[in-house]
Amino acid sequence: MVYRRAYVTLVGVAVVMGTLALVVSLKYDRPLLDPEGKFLGPSWARLPLLLMGAVLLDLVPLTLWRSRLRPAAIIPLVRERLRTHWTPERMTLVALGVVCFYVTYVSYRNLKSALPFVRSFNNPNDMFDRELNTIDRVLFFGNQPGPVLHNLLGTDLSAHGLSYIYLWFLPLVPLALTAWLVWSRNISYGYWFATSQCLAWSLGTASYYALPTLGPVFHFAPGYTALAHTPTTDLIEGLSRSRNKVLHGDYDGSSVEGIVNSVAGFASLHSGITLLVALMVQFTLRNQLLKVVFWVNFALTVVATIYFGWHYLADDIAGIMIAFVSFYLGGIATGQKFNRHSLQSHPTTTSANVPVSID
Repeated sequence: MVYRRAYVTLVGVAVVMGTLALVVSLKYDRPLLDPEGKFLGPSWARLPLLLMGAVLLDLVPLTLWRSRLRPAAIIPLVRERLRTHWTPERMTLVALGVVCFYVTYVSYRNLKSALPFVRSFNNPNDMFDRELNTIDRVLFFGNQPGPVLHNLLGTDLSAHGLSYIYLWFLPLVPLALTAWLVWSRNISYGYWFATSQCLAWSLGTASYYALPTLGPVFHFAPGYTALAHTPTTDLIEGLSRSRNKVLHGDYDGSSVEGIVNSVAGFASLHSGITLLVALMVQFTLRNQLLKVVFWVNFALTVVATIYFGWHYLADDIAGIMIAFVSFYLGGIATGQKFNRHSLQSHPTTTSANVPVSID
């Protein structure tokens, strides 16, 4: 069975991103770093563990539930699940999806960290924050959108609620990818989501280099000092310290080894990726409650990016456009067919060119 249309784009994006990260690393003498290395262990062991973990995540809860904890029933259930669900097509999907996303994401983090060196910015005024801030002020009649939301929503209870909405993005990305790779009823949907994810992170990286910014909370910090202290406050402070260490070296006596700069705009990938997840839920799942939950999550995430000053309005619009483009291109690359006058896609993946699950 030939799978070219299902995964060539996925592999291609990962290869391009990995190559760009390597070229930038060599040209600008910036070591390639694994941002999650200290927490998740060495890279050589992590990918096999992630793949094994995906299989166990499916097998263990399911077999324990169906066996009613009867030891004699567990082995037959495991064999049946492996035979019917963990087919060669499913294993290929999970392996390609995990590896390609991992390469793309690590490359994204390295390219993002190297941005100030590649673009050779000497100070924040060389970036485009003032221009985007001017657009925000024009649209909000001379005001910054963030402080307007502070006055409208308050600076205490809303800050705590929106903080957890914003931080929920961190586990959402790997959890959503795993869900579509392991449990998508149509295997092409797993390729669709993984490909769209890789495209979105890649286009987001390109936007940082095209129109680099710091974001309101870093460039216009006084407008955000009235907010209650939340986990997002700690994240902002931590990212600011890391950026200063990467740019200015070991200025406070602490080690800078393994630290990446994670402060960069233009496009808001929080808005883009949460929209991408909502679109995948809308087009590939049947549960109406899940559709409502993820559309609400997207809307609140957009509000949070403005409320905490992570992004300008133009950043959120750019992130939304990236999501639509990635979603559509990922769908085309994996054999989906979209109706012009409806919000449904009809997968043309029943041929031998794209793998389809039978459950």
